[in-house]
Amino acid sequence: MAPRILVLSASVGAGHLRAAQAVELALHQVVPQATVKNLDVLELTNAAFRRLYGQAYLDLVNRAPHVLGYFYDMLDRPSSSGKSRSDKLRLVVEKLNLKTFLRFLQEEQWDLVINTHFLPAEIIAHLRTKEKLSVPQATVTTDFETHRLWVNQPCDRYFTATEEGALYLNSWGVPASDIFPTGIPIHPVFSEPKDRAECLARHGLKGDRPIILQLAGGFGVGPIEKLFHAILDVELPLEIVVVAGRNEKLKTQLQKVKTPSKHHVKVLGFTDQIDELMAVADLVVSKPGGLTTSETLARGAAMVIVNPIPGQESRNSDFLLENGAAIKVNNIATLAYKLTTLLRDPDRLKQLKANARQLGRPRAAFDVVNGALELIKR
Repeated sequence: MAPRILVLSASVGAGHLRAAQAVELALHQVVPQATVKNLDVLELTNAAFRRLYGQAYLDLVNRAPHVLGYFYDMLDRPSSSGKSRSDKLRLVVEKLNLKTFLRFLQEEQWDLVINTHFLPAEIIAHLRTKEKLSVPQATVTTDFETHRLWVNQPCDRYFTATEEGALYLNSWGVPASDIFPTGIPIHPVFSEPKDRAECLARHGLKGDRPIILQLAGGFGVGPIEKLFHAILDVELPLEIVVVAGRNEKLKTQLQKVKTPSKHHVKVLGFTDQIDELMAVADLVVSKPGGLTTSETLARGAAMVIVNPIPGQESRNSDFLLENGAAIKVNNIATLAYKLTTLLRDPDRLKQLKANARQLGRPRAAFDVVNGALELIKR
């Protein structure tokens, strides 16, 4: 009988959804006969909880990122009594607002659940503890370090980005035999080799000078225009590609910017061709989200880290810097200087790109899927 597999995420930022999509696509390739359902659990709740859980995150990112960092660290602290009162209260609130999701889990039969966010993993772990559900579940972490909130026992397998992330989960009591450092699952297209000349031609790029890819994330938020102006101040001739995401207003603003004639500039909105743009880029200027970072590494481009969110992204930044795959810009005023300095040192840039390629895990989605499918066989 063909297996029925549920992929669960939560739309708290775009990364969890992209990881879920990567897992879904890999499942279709590895077990084409399987029934696979990819579900954002926040679609099965009320508007108030969805805004509190999802939109509030983006609001903090834009307006008070330091507050987000404070809560990140606070929630990562141990409690002397295991589950703290705040953990128990959070679970009560989640159950009250996710009754539709709870019914869905108990009404339909599934052979396996793969989570790319800790919210559904926590709900399923609770139901299994109460013997109201028996489905095996796997959890996929989506940043380069892990966090206490990802630990939701019983969970049969955890897939982490790094060995360090695996060790940290183990310190919280997860058996080492249940943790697999596979990398973060990214779209299977990143596992396919790309011909540079074909990619350049397809996107109308010349490739006769360094290519800088500036990303604004799926939502096009942050000081993107200021960063763009700073890149334009680089002394050396560049080919600059800016991806404004789904923010049409931002795209229009960037297209109106007068650019120096020495640079070749291309402004894009949302695109599903990021893998090809990264394949030809020398540098990717971006916040270090887990998925964007993993994609950049898979294509062997060096990252220029800007505006990391305190908490998970600042830790992703640490990982990149420790492994020599990125430079970090703390102030927009120094961005042009740091880019110019790096581009004038081709040996250093070559080493950064080589380190990035070595860290890349382009087949992580397949490794996650193959590891998770063993739970069905078992």
